[in-house]
Amino acid sequence: MSPHVLLLGGTTEARELAAELATRPGVRVTTSLAGRVSRPGALEGDVRTGGFGGADGLARWLREHRVDAVVDATHPFASGITANAARAAAATGIPAVVLRRPGWPPGPGDRWHPVDSLAEAAALLPALGRRVFLTTGRLGLAAFAELAGLHFLVRSVEAPEPPLPADTEVLLARGPFTPDDETRLLRGHRIDVLVTKDSGGAATAAKLTAARDLGLPVVVVRRPPLPKDVSAVPDVASALALLDLGPG
Repeated sequence: MSPHVLLLGGTTEARELAAELATRPGVRVTTSLAGRVSRPGALEGDVRTGGFGGADGLARWLREHRVDAVVDATHPFASGITANAARAAAATGIPAVVLRRPGWPPGPGDRWHPVDSLAEAAALLPALGRRVFLTTGRLGLAAFAELAGLHFLVRSVEAPEPPLPADTEVLLARGPFTPDDETRLLRGHRIDVLVTKDSGGAATAAKLTAARDLGLPVVVVRRPPLPKDVSAVPDVASALALLDLGPG
């Protein structure tokens, strides 16, 4: 029987891995998307959208669809999905791999302020600036909604969910962005502080370069920890090596 891989997706790495798996003779790949983006790009293999009903629902799906391996290539901040995947894999005995691109390391000249949550980021902002470039995604902006006297430029792929801060300008855009793009944006909007999650990856790293060059403070929300006894690989090649499904 052909091996069946369930790929929990939503990232660039998930898309690349699906394409690689599709070249493996006899391998079936199903990518599962949370459904938070209304127009996801085309993916190789089968695609399903929506939740599973927690860890128990996912375990049931794995058994019913005769899955042979699970790859969690979700966003580094999708901690609930990662926890459910770990529990479901343990319950079924199905091998699981977590694929996480490395976080961004601070460099010389960076003015980073690491925090553990969006709420901590919001509490820090009044001491750092008045014009905020907020790039933490369209969810979770309620943490900033009560902040008065600050202007927010919010960038996300799709329209952010309310509640939002009273003085908010929304910019809908998808990376990759260049340092020149980001420098023009920061200067054009007179931004004096940047807020980001430590998502990692090249597509949106240019804002950090631009902030460094302009001497701006950056509030960086740390990633949530992986579940106990779960480790991650940093790239598609490492995930493929662990899956050991044969040459492409």
